[in-house]
Amino acid sequence: MAKNPIQILFNKIPKPFRNRYVLVVVLFLIWMIAFDKNNVQVQFNLSQTKKKLEQEKTYFEEEINKTRQGKYDIEQDIEKFARERYFMKRADEEVFVIVEEE
Repeated sequence: MAKNPIQILFNKIPKPFRNRYVLVVVLFLIWMIAFDKNNVQVQFNLSQTKKKLEQEKTYFEEEINKTRQGKYDIEQDIEKFARERYFMKRADEEVFVIVEEE
Protein backbone atom coordinates (compact mmCIF):
# COMPACT_ATOMS: atom_id res chain seq x y z
CA MET A 1 0.00 0.00 0.00
CA ALA A 2 1.38 3.46 -1.00
CA LYS A 3 1.98 6.03 1.68
CA ASN A 4 0.56 9.51 1.55
CA PRO A 5 3.17 12.00 0.12
CA ILE A 6 2.39 14.46 2.90
CA GLN A 7 3.07 11.75 5.45
CA ILE A 8 6.43 11.05 3.81
CA LEU A 9 7.38 14.75 4.05
CA PHE A 10 6.13 14.88 7.63
CA ASN A 11 8.33 11.93 8.58
CA LYS A 12 11.40 13.70 7.11
CA ILE A 13 11.00 16.60 9.54
CA PRO A 14 13.16 16.11 12.67
CA LYS A 15 11.14 14.88 15.61
CA PRO A 16 11.38 18.04 17.82
CA PHE A 17 9.98 20.15 14.97
CA ARG A 18 6.93 17.92 14.53
CA ASN A 19 5.46 19.35 17.71
CA ARG A 20 2.85 21.93 16.69
CA TYR A 21 3.87 24.37 19.44
CA VAL A 22 7.50 24.36 18.35
CA LEU A 23 6.38 24.78 14.74
CA VAL A 24 4.20 27.77 15.65
CA VAL A 25 7.01 29.40 17.64
CA VAL A 26 9.50 28.88 14.78
CA LEU A 27 7.07 30.32 12.24
CA PHE A 28 6.38 33.27 14.55
CA LEU A 29 10.11 34.01 14.94
CA ILE A 30 10.69 33.78 11.20
CA TRP A 31 7.77 36.14 10.64
CA MET A 32 9.02 38.65 13.23
CA ILE A 33 12.61 38.58 11.97
CA ALA A 34 11.93 38.78 8.25
CA PHE A 35 8.45 39.85 7.22
CA ASP A 36 6.84 42.05 9.85
CA LYS A 37 6.89 45.83 9.38
CA ASN A 38 8.59 46.11 12.80
CA ASN A 39 11.23 43.49 12.11
CA VAL A 40 14.62 43.29 13.79
CA GLN A 41 16.40 45.48 11.23
CA VAL A 42 13.84 48.27 11.55
CA GLN A 43 14.09 48.16 15.34
CA PHE A 44 17.90 48.32 15.16
CA ASN A 45 17.79 51.30 12.80
CA LEU A 46 15.29 53.07 15.07
CA SER A 47 17.47 52.51 18.13
CA GLN A 48 20.51 53.90 16.28
CA THR A 49 18.51 56.95 15.22
CA LYS A 50 17.31 57.43 18.79
CA LYS A 51 20.89 57.35 20.12
CA LYS A 52 21.99 59.87 17.50
CA LEU A 53 19.11 62.21 18.33
CA GLU A 54 19.82 61.98 22.06
CA GLN A 55 23.46 62.93 21.41
CA GLU A 56 22.33 65.89 19.32
CA LYS A 57 19.91 66.89 22.06
CA THR A 58 22.68 66.99 24.69
CA TYR A 59 24.94 68.95 22.32
CA PHE A 60 22.28 71.55 21.63
CA GLU A 61 21.36 71.82 25.30
CA GLU A 62 25.01 72.60 26.08
CA GLU A 63 25.08 75.21 23.31
CA ILE A 64 21.88 76.77 24.66
CA ASN A 65 23.43 76.99 28.12
CA LYS A 66 26.57 78.63 26.70
CA THR A 67 24.45 81.13 24.80
CA ARG A 68 22.38 81.92 27.89
CA GLN A 69 25.58 82.50 29.87
CA GLY A 70 26.87 84.80 27.13
CA LYS A 71 23.58 86.69 27.13
CA TYR A 72 23.78 87.06 30.90
CA ASP A 73 27.36 88.38 30.65
CA ILE A 74 26.31 90.90 28.01
CA GLU A 75 23.40 92.11 30.11
CA GLN A 76 25.66 92.57 33.13
CA ASP A 77 28.34 94.63 31.42
CA ILE A 78 27.27 95.81 27.99
CA GLU A 79 30.04 98.42 27.74
CA LYS A 80 32.76 95.78 28.20
CA PHE A 81 31.11 93.58 25.57
CA ALA A 82 30.87 96.41 23.04
CA ARG A 83 34.48 97.44 23.58
CA GLU A 84 35.89 93.91 23.31
CA ARG A 85 33.70 92.58 20.56
CA TYR A 86 33.06 95.55 18.30
CA PHE A 87 36.04 97.77 19.22
CA MET A 88 33.80 100.66 20.21
CA LYS A 89 35.40 103.63 21.90
CA ARG A 90 34.64 106.98 23.36
CA ALA A 91 35.37 110.12 21.43
CA ASP A 92 38.56 110.90 23.34
CA GLU A 93 40.01 107.35 23.27
CA GLU A 94 42.13 105.36 20.87
CA VAL A 95 41.82 101.60 20.35
CA PHE A 96 44.82 99.39 19.75
CA VAL A 97 44.16 95.87 18.52
CA ILE A 98 46.83 93.31 19.32
CA VAL A 99 46.65 90.15 17.25
CA GLU A 100 48.36 87.12 18.72
CA GLU A 101 49.75 84.61 16.28
CA GLU A 102 49.18 80.95 16.97
